[in-house]
Amino acid sequence: MPESFDVIVIGAGPGGYVCAIRAAQLGLKVACVEKRATLGGTCLNVGCIPSKALLQSSEHFEEAKHKLADHGVNVGQVSLDLAKMLARKGEVVSANVKGIEFLFKKNKVTWLKGAGRIAAPGKVEVEGTTYDAKHVVIATGSESIPLPGVEVDEKMIVSSTGGLELETVPGHLVVIGGGYIGLELGSVWRRLGSQVTVVEFLDRLVPSMDNEVGKMFERVLGRQGMKFRLKTKVTGARKGNDGITLMLEPAAGGKAEELKADVVLVAIGRRALTEGLGLEEAGVALDERGRVKVKPGEFATSVPGIWAIGDVIEGPMLAHKAEEEGVALAELLAGQHGHVNYGAIPGVVYTWPEVASIGETEEQLKARGVAYNVGKFPFTANGRARAMGDTDGFVKILADKATDRVLGAHIIGPDAGTLIAEIAIAMEFGASAEDVARTCHAHPSLNEAVKEAALAVGGRALHI
Repeated sequence: MPESFDVIVIGAGPGGYVCAIRAAQLGLKVACVEKRATLGGTCLNVGCIPSKALLQSSEHFEEAKHKLADHGVNVGQVSLDLAKMLARKGEVVSANVKGIEFLFKKNKVTWLKGAGRIAAPGKVEVEGTTYDAKHVVIATGSESIPLPGVEVDEKMIVSSTGGLELETVPGHLVVIGGGYIGLELGSVWRRLGSQVTVVEFLDRLVPSMDNEVGKMFERVLGRQGMKFRLKTKVTGARKGNDGITLMLEPAAGGKAEELKADVVLVAIGRRALTEGLGLEEAGVALDERGRVKVKPGEFATSVPGIWAIGDVIEGPMLAHKAEEEGVALAELLAGQHGHVNYGAIPGVVYTWPEVASIGETEEQLKARGVAYNVGKFPFTANGRARAMGDTDGFVKILADKATDRVLGAHIIGPDAGTLIAEIAIAMEFGASAEDVARTCHAHPSLNEAVKEAALAVGGRALHI
């Protein structure tokens, strides 16, 4: 007879594997279903981890070519070994996915290898074998959204997966979509020598970003050499011996034109991956965008005993959001009180400079009619940033006008993704801007820019 489990998690991405490990730590008998040959899902295999490896490597390449001389470090002729760079990326991925295998063994999580589907409530079928479970967790993540008329072949027209595996540096890379993924991969190939053009349907990059930060972000990337075609839609693509010809039109309608490219990256967003799971047959309700409907804060679907977390449910498609939901659900299933604070989930664009945000933007606060104060501090006035030679950007903190409670923060600058963690902790504990301002920060450090922005909320920044 096949084994039975307390919990079967379908999907071993950040949400799924973390949920499985935490449930096992709490004494539940757990299995995790994964059809890939390796654990870790999109994030570890073809997403967050390999893209960050290439971002880091390409930053080193650009630094050696253009920046080290400013520090008195002369390295002579700099050349690119793309094959070795890609091989290193593979090694980073391998180390991470093997780490998840180790954690499964350590915590006695059973890996059920193959594609899983819900045969009925409490029953999961994997490669012809049906397993019983008290609880089934859907954690299958998301996939790239296709663009009609621009068919991905992962050679000339690529998704983010193919964008990590290009064997030569494209002469001209066109990125369709001005979001996190497109800008990060566009940055990688620009640094390595590509001319990069970003085509975006909307009138701005990363539309969820604070508008002031977004405008500066566009200027900085433009200074680096990236070109932008905003308010523009792509209606089709034609392959030829000399590359790809994209058909463009103004988003509002107008005269069509063509744009030549050697490689096209389609990065217009992601959608919940729920096909083939047997959800409809099991009676699991989906919303109008194909996401699994769940009870807010409880992750319960319309079918008792079936739960869902991560990219397949509403909310930002972020690995760390999925992880937090995985932990919260595991604790709920074990009779504890799991919780996720959706108002304090940071988002980061890992370009250079990085862009990070948490909480609400000025535009959102205005729309809600919330009275607030703003504190800003530029990295040009931060001693550590000057020593590094990275002075683009600023820290912006938004605080409630009446209570001074931090409502949001937006950073563009060096290591913004690390700096935002300080504000995440502050918001989690309900801190005021003054609490952040009165906390002693090491000198000289980039974090002092956060302290100064907090001081600026009250009109008392010291170094500007």
